[in-house]
Amino acid sequence: MFLAYSTNGFTRTHLVGALEGIAAAGYAGVEILADHPHWRPADATPTAFAALRDTLRSLGLRVSNVNANTAVCLWPAPPPEPVFEPSLSNADPAVRERRAAYTRAAIELAAAVGAPCVSVTSGRTQADVPPEQGLEHFASALAPLCTYAADRGVKLGIESEPALLVERATEVASLIDRVGHPALGANLDVGHAVCIGEDPTESIRRLAGRIWNVHVEDIRGGKHHHRIPGDGDLDFAAIFRALSATGYTGGVTVELYTCSAIADEAARRSHGVLAPLLAAVPLVPGA
Repeated sequence: MFLAYSTNGFTRTHLVGALEGIAAAGYAGVEILADHPHWRPADATPTAFAALRDTLRSLGLRVSNVNANTAVCLWPAPPPEPVFEPSLSNADPAVRERRAAYTRAAIELAAAVGAPCVSVTSGRTQADVPPEQGLEHFASALAPLCTYAADRGVKLGIESEPALLVERATEVASLIDRVGHPALGANLDVGHAVCIGEDPTESIRRLAGRIWNVHVEDIRGGKHHHRIPGDGDLDFAAIFRALSATGYTGGVTVELYTCSAIADEAARRSHGVLAPLLAAVPLVPGA
């Protein structure tokens, strides 16, 4: 496992500035936000990809994930609610295709920078659309995206989130079985698990072998607000032991989009708390 930091914690600066801040804080990896202000589908050019690869190489950063959970850059400011639209579960096929095209572009970004995976969310459903219909739309949209990703050496990870259509690890596991594609797995956010009432170590065991990236942040009192590790209730040592027990070797990515105003401090403090805990995790033979 390696410690990474998401650029969505540095949204008050451009992408290169975010990468420099993350490297300076001591991280081995980075998650790239595939959204404003760090990337847009129009940025998917060979020249832009080459420049980004050079920057990552010069800073010694590997990419843990491309975060395509939101698509704010597709809307004029200020973005409409919900910010997860256009979603892959929308009842309108044209809206789903708009998000699918966005996701394909994010997959191209991942392939270009050597990211192993791209994360996606389900979005919400409209008030007159029952959840089971939304899940059907979502599964149907995921299947071709998985093939598109696999053809480029990339995996697709569903991130469950409180108040979205898919908000539980059990629902992610069900979708993985339903779609039946080896490229489909989970972008597991352990704080989200806590907020929805799941034991994150149980979520890890349930999704073992299909976790492509892990998001970490602290949570206090079960409320969905991303806090700097050490400022909440999560037992990160237990979480890291559970990950190690499953043989997980991917990124442990700090996601603090709530802390852009203190981005450098939040990155440094998070590294100071998490790096010793991750280093102390016993290696599992054969992992």
